[in-house]
Amino acid sequence: MLPSPIDPAMMPRRLIATLSTLVLLALPLSSVASNGDNDLPVEDIQIFAEVFERIKRAYVEEVEDGTLLRNAMRGMLRELDPHSAYLDQEEFQSLRESTEGEFGGVGIEVGLQDGQITVITPIDDTPASRAGLQARDVILRIDDTPTERLSLQDAVNLMRGEPGSDIRLTIMRQGEETPRSFTLTREVIRTRSVRSELLEPGYGYLRISQFQSRTGDQVRSAITNLERDGALNGLVLDLRNNPGGVLQAAVAVADAFLDEGLIVYTEGRLPDSAMRFSASRETAAPETPLVVLINGGSASAAEIVAGALQDQRRGVVMGTESFGKGSVQQIMPLGNGEGLKLTTALYFTPGGRSIQAQGIEPDVQVVRGRLEVAESSRQVREADLEGHLLSSEDPREDSETSERLREDYQLGEALNLLKALNVLSRRDG
Repeated sequence: MLPSPIDPAMMPRRLIATLSTLVLLALPLSSVASNGDNDLPVEDIQIFAEVFERIKRAYVEEVEDGTLLRNAMRGMLRELDPHSAYLDQEEFQSLRESTEGEFGGVGIEVGLQDGQITVITPIDDTPASRAGLQARDVILRIDDTPTERLSLQDAVNLMRGEPGSDIRLTIMRQGEETPRSFTLTREVIRTRSVRSELLEPGYGYLRISQFQSRTGDQVRSAITNLERDGALNGLVLDLRNNPGGVLQAAVAVADAFLDEGLIVYTEGRLPDSAMRFSASRETAAPETPLVVLINGGSASAAEIVAGALQDQRRGVVMGTESFGKGSVQQIMPLGNGEGLKLTTALYFTPGGRSIQAQGIEPDVQVVRGRLEVAESSRQVREADLEGHLLSSEDPREDSETSERLREDYQLGEALNLLKALNVLSRRDG
């Protein structure tokens, strides 16, 4: 038997009037009207008050007024886009911890994709990356909690916790039919922004795991360290599985390779949302041949750097299509320890391309893989003959680097391209 509908006439009119008045007082006078395309109708405010009252009277369990109002605010922001959110005090504190780069968790950046909690990228050297989680893995369960009805922030809160505690994630990977289960031990996640090394003499490797406030300075310092043994013939800038971060850091990194021109600009409805960032003359590596590696886990600030270097023809972008997060969020404190994370603008590359839901297409498409040489294809060489004469120089490559390049096919192809560019530049000279 269906319950009898509630007659609006039977509802306490005082409550409906009070709620309607409170909403009206919170709105600019110019936005409140009974008609008009851009106005908020009074009738809709009254319907909101009626819904509020029906829940108060008829829901199976009693719900506090504050809970209902906060749920309404969460719903307003959640329906806008995957990155806007209402943040209570705990969530606001959690966001601050992420910005500071230290928290207890498993080390994954997550987002909403098609309504599902999805891995944007595992952070380098964390439980998630060591266990083998990948970008675009869909998280189905966190321990015994299904994620289908969780908000993004609720999922983040469940994954964070005391270092040393275990968590079980059930994921579905693209192209597979059976879910996978990962048991991870939480750690204190301290994100290291920049790492660098020489792949071979004259060829540098620069890895940025995410963009923090000092990333630009760290990149310039890393380039200086790489050049201590001589000028660089080429540099691989690895932005794979980089979830983004601070906009100003992305501008500083692009500026390290550009000596003029636009880096990125933003557009939004508010006047202060329109910003333009250009390169300065002070450049750390103005002419070093550059290959930029990206993949589906490269998002936001990482896409700004890749898009700027691509549009300015400063480097060759290699890998697979990036994630496509081209929106700008502002954090707005509400004065009571809570806040809003609100999308206020979109990023555009120097050539006017929107990154949002488009991503950056690489100049050279190279999928992830591992290089394996068939035994039957290996020919006998002089060095294989017993008793061969030794060269005055040891031609053997560093075994650890060689194995790494075999394991990381994209990195190996980037190094090969740099060598080819270097040969061509010598011929032109």
